[in-house]
Amino acid sequence: MDYKGVIIEESLDNKQVLQNVRIVSTEVETVTKEHNTPYLKQWTLHTVEIPEGNVEKITEQLSQYLEKEHNWYADFKNEKYHYIIYRGKVFKVDLKNPILYKEAKRYGISLGIPEYQVDFAPEDKVWER
Repeated sequence: MDYKGVIIEESLDNKQVLQNVRIVSTEVETVTKEHNTPYLKQWTLHTVEIPEGNVEKITEQLSQYLEKEHNWYADFKNEKYHYIIYRGKVFKVDLKNPILYKEAKRYGISLGIPEYQVDFAPEDKVWER
């Protein structure tokens, strides 16, 4: 089962990882105060698909390629697992045990990512931009 998720192009130090995923669609958002990235004018959000056989490789690449200076995350999931990737740290949440989302959220918030942006758990209110 393929994984589907979003990678924000501006979050990457090395954009080569985008060549290793299938980009399904791209949306460009103008940055607002709520984006919490005043150093950027836009976010380029790529909805991507990743074959199950490549998920570990892509996860490792993203963990290394996410920007060093600012804190970001990327995430993707299929029917069984949800990966939440920060620079240098990966959470693999078994969807049968969603309690594991708490640790991934707590970690992101500890990095300074606004709580409303760490909205990947099923019970979370999705950040409306």
